[in-house]
Amino acid sequence: MRQQGSTWAVQPIPVHVIVIAKAPVPGRVKTRLCPPLTLEQAAFVAAAALTDTLTTVNNASVLERTIVLDGDPGSWLPSHLRVIAQRSGSFPERLAGAIADAFAEAPLPILLIGMDTPQVRVRQIETAASWLVHDDADAVLGLAEDGGFWVIGTKQPIPGMFESVEMSTNRTGRQQLARLASLGLQCRMLPVQRDVDVLADALAVAHSAPDTHFAAALWSCVPSSFSDFTSQGVGHG
Repeated sequence: MRQQGSTWAVQPIPVHVIVIAKAPVPGRVKTRLCPPLTLEQAAFVAAAALTDTLTTVNNASVLERTIVLDGDPGSWLPSHLRVIAQRSGSFPERLAGAIADAFAEAPLPILLIGMDTPQVRVRQIETAASWLVHDDADAVLGLAEDGGFWVIGTKQPIPGMFESVEMSTNRTGRQQLARLASLGLQCRMLPVQRDVDVLADALAVAHSAPDTHFAAALWSCVPSSFSDFTSQGVGHG
């Protein structure tokens, strides 16, 4: 912090937060919500989730922010946000490419988050960023309830960081943690979050974060009877 007159100004954490995302185009995003949602409704809900994520990242006290985008920018994208096109290839290749390309734009520790956790709060982003800068952690990782991970961070691009990690399985998070350890990296763990993949996930996240754009969008799309599912115990998707 530094003092300005009689007030204190908080210096941004010198970390580059990147959001890896798909443009919310019908038929390309959140198709596992269909049915009961239509492809257009699923894209509408995805856009809301992306809006929440970008808003949280924008409100976090970090130095740099970028969206690494698969698709074309649209009206949902804040005009001030840096955009990098996603590389082609497998998902591990795209993750590694996103980190490398963002580091080339702004050589700072990288914190990568997806668009599937609209419930994430500013404090969680800032905590992860602070660990990368002020802690002895070489990496940070947040596991997802479905076995994947929702956020990963590193001080710099690490060759082979995602090697041998099977993506989109219930082993992904454990394998990623093991991979970081095999590279000799000290990793700090963030709280587990629930990714939005299927309707049960969407309902649970909307109930847990009712103040989000995501929740409002979801409730505008699903029949009112679906709101009772979580009170009866929503299962994992």
